[in-house]
Amino acid sequence: MSSIEHLDDLITRLERAGEQLRSGELSPDAAATMVEDCASMAAQAAAELEQLTRTEISAPAPGQDTLL
Repeated sequence: MSSIEHLDDLITRLERAGEQLRSGELSPDAAATMVEDCASMAAQAAAELEQLTRTEISAPAPGQDTLL
């Protein structure tokens, strides 16, 4: 799975979790567990974004060569 696909998956999972939390149907314990899971997923998403940003920064723009 590519970084972008993994990031899309995390976003989808976070959106679903948000819907469940907003529904009010979860017990307080289940909601607390889900919030912890969301924090973990958000940290993973941040790491994926940072990796993608570093990859894009290190690669020269199309048509641009490095100076010798």
